[in-house]
Amino acid sequence: MHIHFIAIGGSAMHNLALALQERGYTISGSDDVIFEPSKSRLQSKGLLPEAFGWFPEKIHGGLDAVILGMHAKADNPELLKAQEMGLKIYSYPEFLYEQSKYKTRVVIGGSHGKTTITSMILHVLKYNDIEVDFMVGAQLDGFDKMVHLTEDNDFIVLEGDEYLSSPIDRRPKFHLYKPNIALLSGIAWDHINVFPTFENYVEQFRIFVDSIVKGGSITYNEEDSEVKKVVEATENPIRKFPYTTPEYRVVDGITYLETPDGEMPLEVFGRHNLNNLAGAKWVCQQMGVDEEDFYEAMTTFKGASKRLEKLAEGSNKIAFKDFAHAPSKVRATVGAVREQYPSRKLLACLELHTYSSLNPEFLKQYEGTLDKVDHAVVFYSLDALKIKGLPEVTAQQIKDAFGREDIKVYTKAEDFQTFLYKYNFENTILLLMSSGNYGNLDFNKLKMIFK
Repeated sequence: MHIHFIAIGGSAMHNLALALQERGYTISGSDDVIFEPSKSRLQSKGLLPEAFGWFPEKIHGGLDAVILGMHAKADNPELLKAQEMGLKIYSYPEFLYEQSKYKTRVVIGGSHGKTTITSMILHVLKYNDIEVDFMVGAQLDGFDKMVHLTEDNDFIVLEGDEYLSSPIDRRPKFHLYKPNIALLSGIAWDHINVFPTFENYVEQFRIFVDSIVKGGSITYNEEDSEVKKVVEATENPIRKFPYTTPEYRVVDGITYLETPDGEMPLEVFGRHNLNNLAGAKWVCQQMGVDEEDFYEAMTTFKGASKRLEKLAEGSNKIAFKDFAHAPSKVRATVGAVREQYPSRKLLACLELHTYSSLNPEFLKQYEGTLDKVDHAVVFYSLDALKIKGLPEVTAQQIKDAFGREDIKVYTKAEDFQTFLYKYNFENTILLLMSSGNYGNLDFNKLKMIFK
């Protein structure tokens, strides 16, 4: 089959393109901009477009299907030609469902934790030599791709994102997967540009739970009141498996998990990660992994990429980088680092980067999220506000929203970076939180400071 990707450079899209090429498909694609690492990975397999831009001549009758990425717009010239020709057009999740409709679909949903839980499950399965298909939103240790598709594997594990499927399909991605085994980790309002009210956002998770195949199962975090309400209210005839955070303790910077066979040291830390682990265990057991085998595998799990990722460590200083940007994620990540290193000073730097986080109405959701840090810094780009068409946010609005008058606020990347490079990190934990890149921060230069 010949499949053409419109917006092939996306994180998920380029991984799917590589996975399909590996299966023998003929792949072509277009994009108007492609960043690293997508660019190098596509280039190494001969899939990087010869020129950036949109070329309607790439759409022709020899194509079996077109896969449309979210980066494209509804008036994309390649899309318009494909529609005019009546070609089959898939969104990313639609195509994944087509590839997996005869498999057992395991879908991990939730406002937070879904990448980590999916990563935990895949790590455990690989450790125990259990072959599955998968799609996950972060690069994992020991995996060369984020998407793996085969004819033979019985299971497929999918990270279930609640964001929109494509420019012409406004359904959340996880509504299309129809899981046999589902997990719901938490509900905390996000994506306000698409879901303008909390009630509208919660409704998407009700639809997700109702989409589970009859006779299937939902594993859910009953410590989250919204999740509990949604799952308990469904009339879908499915099995329900609640989970809670297991017992653990932190000793000298090491987290020990209580298990039936005694305490077990972990590489990951934080209450939210222990909660994620409990959910992953339930799912793995439904996939045939014994409890003992699960725990043994988890002792070697170092975390998903960009999730409390250790950047550098000196004799008495450590730098962590985390994808946290939504209020619930920031609160959980800060709490995890504070608990793990109670005697160290904690410098937390948060970049406000997304539409939600830069919206003045949404900012109040961040109240108290940085209360446990010794020094708090917020960085955001005035250009990002202009691009998103949002009104300017003042430093005082930031301080009022977070409830801390002592927050340092930077709007120029060079000022923020100069602050970091000159900071005295003795006996300090640096926590960088963002879904962006801190105005192109030089991480290699930062790492040198910690040596």
